Amino acid sequence: MPLPQEFHDIARRVNNWGRWGPDDEIGTLNLITPDVVRAAAATVRSGRRVPLALPLRQDGVQTGLIPGRVNPLHTMVAVNQELFGPGTVATSDDTVTMGLQAATHWDGLTHVSHSGRLYNGRPADAVTAHRGATVLGIEKATPLVSRGVLLDVARAHGTDRLPGGHAVTPEDLDAAEELAGTAVRSGDVVLVRTGQLRHYLAGDREAYAYPSPGLSLRTPEWFHARGVAAVANDTLTFEIFPPEVEGLWMPVHALHLVEMGMLQGQNWNLEELTTACAQEGRYAFLLSAVAEPFVGGTGSPVAPVAVL
Repeated sequence: MPLPQEFHDIARRVNNWGRWGPDDEIGTLNLITPDVVRAAAATVRSGRRVPLALPLRQDGVQTGLIPGRVNPLHTMVAVNQELFGPGTVATSDDTVTMGLQAATHWDGLTHVSHSGRLYNGRPADAVTAHRGATVLGIEKATPLVSRGVLLDVARAHGTDRLPGGHAVTPEDLDAAEELAGTAVRSGDVVLVRTGQLRHYLAGDREAYAYPSPGLSLRTPEWFHARGVAAVANDTLTFEIFPPEVEGLWMPVHALHLVEMGMLQGQNWNLEELTTACAQEGRYAFLLSAVAEPFVGGTGSPVAPVAVL
């Protein structure tokens, strides 16, 4: 179905095209200023490090629901090979074939388009079959280190996991922000926990994929108003799936990536983090989440770490 007027009205309100100049290719990452990074570093108290990435493995989160997004296929190409003769130093090497968005990842600004356009008004055909993203590639994303804030929507609802099909609303984000005791501010990276990943961690990939809670069409304005630099969550589809508006597929993707120029992440493991934050009584931390700089990539695997 064509994008409805409601979508276009929201798009107009959150649009960042031209905000950082006509040649800008990093969007809301511009909000992560040196002052923001210094303030993020000041949140470190205990030095506790919490990994947020899923292991890259052949039986990973991808089930075939998303065509072409394959789990990693790991192959050894050399095993203890003595390259310089018997008794010399031996080497082992390996290779991997995988979707760049197979597991814990960032969606780049070229991951989706709408109405023939990408972020900042670039034409959608700037993504080509041979070169990938000729503009706005994931390699343009600056080293992403900022203050992270966990908004634990599931815990704010008094549960370990939101039900499938729960549309996370601005009101949900307000409640999680109140629980966190930390106001989201400009340059922050927001991590939204739904608890959906608990299905995958328990061994049920199908239940993890569908149906899924996720962000609703109303949430991009919440992130825009607060100057959020990037958003990630613990689901396969990021936004609610099946969609909240029948036939309207991936509108939140389009608002974030195309209109706002804001990276979004999926399949982030926030389970250890929610325990750590509850134990330490704080939900803000230093977050390192640097994308692998695949030239022309429309997304990238990432191994984020929260430092408390």
